[in-house]
Amino acid sequence: MAIEASFTIDQPEFPLNAIFKALPDARIELDRVVPTKDAVVPYFWIYSENISEFSADMSGDEGVDNFKVVDELENQMLVRIDWNLDHESVLTAIVNTDVTLLSGLGDAENWTFEVRSSDQKNVSAFQTYCHGNDVPIKLSQLHALSPLELDREYDLTDGQRKALVLAYSRGYFDSPRDATQDDLADELDISRQAVSSRLQRGLRRLVASTLITSQE
Repeated sequence: MAIEASFTIDQPEFPLNAIFKALPDARIELDRVVPTKDAVVPYFWIYSENISEFSADMSGDEGVDNFKVVDELENQMLVRIDWNLDHESVLTAIVNTDVTLLSGLGDAENWTFEVRSSDQKNVSAFQTYCHGNDVPIKLSQLHALSPLELDREYDLTDGQRKALVLAYSRGYFDSPRDATQDDLADELDISRQAVSSRLQRGLRRLVASTLITSQE
């Protein structure tokens, strides 16, 4: 059964400290992760009211090999970071264990990372790796992803159910996505527009039949 876990770590214990020193109000959000042969290359959004004052000089950060500004908008900046994997951090733990990084969010106080794995043992291995390499993460949430009960339809049509299950299994809901709507359309032998409609209507019905019902 798939497991998702959230971990927190104090901000000074993770690279990119220079950003918060220059921009105390900054919030950094993982946009997507691009796996390479022996590294992980994340793209981050930096949000700050004073983003124009940031020099983007990360030469003094031993956890960063390369820092490149990809795009800059009002109060936000998209950056690409090549990490120095000789410097132990949460990201080296991701590379060396069998978990997938789903999200990362940091501010001047701490970072929160969400990971997923097909087995709780892998999440435990990730946690053990961090502690063994003096990466002081703290587990804040752990939950199993339960499959839909087969005796309930959740008001889904057969087409919506098939589209949602396929999208999940192919990694459409992951970040970055492992599949596109075009990929799903090819497998289901329907148009991309039909896939989009089934996913949108199916998610709406699923939320209405589970989250909304559970609060009544």
